[in-house]
Amino acid sequence: MPLSSKRSTEAERVHFTAAAAHAAMCEIIGRLGYTAHEQKVLADHMLDAALCGYEYSGMPKVLELAGTAKAQLPKAPPRVVHETPVSALIDGGNTVGMLVVDDATDKVIARACEHGFAVVGVFNTYMTGRSSYFVERIAQAGLIGMHTVASFPIVAPPGAARPAIGTNPIAFGFPTAGDPLLIDLGTSAFMMTELALVERRGGLLPEGVAIDADGQPTRDPSAARRGALLHFAGYRGFAIGLAMQALGVMAGAMRSPAQDCGYLLLAMRPDLLVPLEDYRRELTATLDRIRSVPLREGATEVRIPSERSFRERRRLQSDGISIDRRIWEMLQAIGR
Repeated sequence: MPLSSKRSTEAERVHFTAAAAHAAMCEIIGRLGYTAHEQKVLADHMLDAALCGYEYSGMPKVLELAGTAKAQLPKAPPRVVHETPVSALIDGGNTVGMLVVDDATDKVIARACEHGFAVVGVFNTYMTGRSSYFVERIAQAGLIGMHTVASFPIVAPPGAARPAIGTNPIAFGFPTAGDPLLIDLGTSAFMMTELALVERRGGLLPEGVAIDADGQPTRDPSAARRGALLHFAGYRGFAIGLAMQALGVMAGAMRSPAQDCGYLLLAMRPDLLVPLEDYRRELTATLDRIRSVPLREGATEVRIPSERSFRERRRLQSDGISIDRRIWEMLQAIGR
């Protein structure tokens, strides 16, 4: 349970040790009918997000787990519907994606370690969480990993007044001599999970990330939910998001009930081309060269993607995490 609470300039916060946050999430998730094993897998994922500094994908994510309409629909055990030695296509059975893709990650790692390359597609699932969580596991296994998402329409292409594709993130994981290099980005200017947290807190969105149902710019998260998010960098973000949608089709999106959600995992051994240790060494040297370039006035470092998350994880594992008191009260009310 919480360690303590104190007021901050933003809102009252409730503080937890990492272990207490994990235990609290397991208990609350258990009220939703998940088994002890499922509670642990879900809480592990959400706690890691919180430790890496992504509060909206941490404990508040349990509210999304409880509130999504898909969670109220019938579910079936995930099953492999097609496979080869280097591939598998999984029907998620409307089971939450953090569970299905967790298992799919094990499958893609095992196949890639044996055969050098593997690809796994998942459809008929939802809410897979942070893509970097999965590609980090692939990279820690000494593989190069990629995870792509095609999700439900919530983002409007440039010039459109209605959503047409999802936030459609893409993530990569690369093994190095130290922490893996992780690159994880959504193709929308703002992510839907973060919008939900802003909405619950009664806050406003940044300028230029959303439109309302009439196609007009809005900072109101509720109006944005009825309208659409926008892509980052205009047509560039839309083009990358569209590529993720195309990969989602390969992952079986058209077999999903709404024919829009597909998740693709790819893993490959660097030694298909170069020895693994040479790859680790050379990528590490490349990142060191990038960090060592001269800085502009006022800058303190060239920060490599994922470095902040690793620093936060190490710090918060010791210091603990905190959430908005209003979010904690909502969490306590689940199932009661």
